[in-house]
Amino acid sequence: MKDKFYYGGQAVLEGVMMRGRNHYTIAVRQETKEISSVTHRLSNVYNGRLRKIPFIRGILTLIETLILGIKSLLYSADIYMGEEEVKGKSAMIWVAMIIGVVAGIGLFIFIPLMLTRVIDPYIGSGIVSNLVDGIFRLVMVIAYIWIIGFLPDIRRVFSYHGAEHKTINAFEDGADLTVENVRKYSTAHARCGTGFLLIVLTIATLVFMFTGRPPIYLRFLLRIVLLPAIAAVSYELLRLSARYCKNKVVRILMTPGLSLQSLTTREPDDEQIEVSITSLSKVIDADAFDI
Repeated sequence: MKDKFYYGGQAVLEGVMMRGRNHYTIAVRQETKEISSVTHRLSNVYNGRLRKIPFIRGILTLIETLILGIKSLLYSADIYMGEEEVKGKSAMIWVAMIIGVVAGIGLFIFIPLMLTRVIDPYIGSGIVSNLVDGIFRLVMVIAYIWIIGFLPDIRRVFSYHGAEHKTINAFEDGADLTVENVRKYSTAHARCGTGFLLIVLTIATLVFMFTGRPPIYLRFLLRIVLLPAIAAVSYELLRLSARYCKNKVVRILMTPGLSLQSLTTREPDDEQIEVSITSLSKVIDADAFDI
């Protein structure tokens, strides 16, 4: 008997990608209002033995999320914008992603360190100094998410994010996947990447609090080098909290992460819910052939 599998996904441009046990499906609402979808089989790299090893699976999941996320974004852009508009722009999107990663490192690691450095002469403890750095980082991440949420295109993506969560919640509750049923469920979910981000920020702050105050370049390198390990631990904590999410104590601990999702999700309309249902239904059907 196979272990219980948890379906998940992510929002893309005018659509949703759902990741199944052995397949993933991308469904996109075209300008004609029709829903276009495609289902692919996952590479064995994503479902091999390494995926079952604690901590290692967290790093593999991050790599998978990045790769599938970019593929899904390219497909959704192709369908929604039209092949002619997207043709030849794949390399540009990859470059944009790389620039985004570099910019993220600068915005959420380098700048908080620089701000901390300004007030470091007035801080008598290395632990407090690193705690201040962690607070700066958390504030900048939350502020960034809040600001981009005002962009119309991003708000649309956040609505599809909400539709994805509602659909998964309905499925895990055993409800029939109809628009009417799915609409009733919450836009928050225990395994959301937003909650994962908050866990990463919290664990990172706790870890870095005890790394002292070496030269600024070493503090920066430490944050880069230790990030994969922190992400791996955070992933295990996310899985653990999701498994016991009905426990009152665990639910209380999860409250900040669930609350933060209000910034990255919006209440979807019925058409967006329909796209999300299509994506999940098709990946479930694809997985069913492997049983």
